[in-house]
Amino acid sequence: MVYQRKAQISSSTEQNLEDKSSGSLGCCGWLLFGISLIFTVFLFPITIIMCVKIVKEYERAVIFRLGRIADKKPKGPGIFFVLPCTDTFVKVDLRTVSFDIPPQEILTKDSVTASVDGVVYFRVSCPISAVANVSNAHSSTRLLAQTTLRNVLGTKNLAELLSDREGISHSMSESLDEATDPWGIKVERVEIKDVKLPHQLQRAMAAEAEASREARAKVITAEGEMNASRALKEASLVIAESPSGLQLRYLQTLTTIIFPLPIEMVSHFMQRK
Repeated sequence: MVYQRKAQISSSTEQNLEDKSSGSLGCCGWLLFGISLIFTVFLFPITIIMCVKIVKEYERAVIFRLGRIADKKPKGPGIFFVLPCTDTFVKVDLRTVSFDIPPQEILTKDSVTASVDGVVYFRVSCPISAVANVSNAHSSTRLLAQTTLRNVLGTKNLAELLSDREGISHSMSESLDEATDPWGIKVERVEIKDVKLPHQLQRAMAAEAEASREARAKVITAEGEMNASRALKEASLVIAESPSGLQLRYLQTLTTIIFPLPIEMVSHFMQRK
């Protein structure tokens, strides 16, 4: 335990020394920084235009001084100052960006081919990481979203792909957010837009759905006939208990009976009148 503790202390000490050495400019760096500062002060009315910079509310500026990041925090929004000869800066947009994932031909878990596309919403959460850790954060996120879509949908079958879009979107969002976290990117939302199946599979699924609907319709019809027969049986039992009820039912049915008469007979009665 003592040796492990000493090793941890030595490693932390070495890391702190490396951080200090990486953050320092060195003798030549401080010399150039002093010369640039003197030059800026000497030509103050002219250099003020080169020193004052402005970033908008939704932007941040990462300043590089002699190739190193000057501060741990980005500058902005508003006015900030840079030295004309030693400092450069990169603007980073913090607004949410959306892009469409091109249609991807994927093979599901049950060996069904489908074309799936989607949309991703993300933003820059750490401007320094987005500038220092990746060359092009937006392009890298777009390419990673395509591969993540393929990888996630490859573990799902066709039924899950068609019914559980919300779960697939949540799984993709977590996976993509975890992968882009070192780049300073925060993935806010991933949505599956459209799932296109082959025409033969669509016709097969339509025939299957139509057959299942017909089967349910036959079952419902059979259940209706069974319920009607039970109701007729109960009615016959009630009528059998009362003979007068049978006579009343017979008289009730007479109202719906039509007796056809010849036209000659009707005309004979009309002539007598």
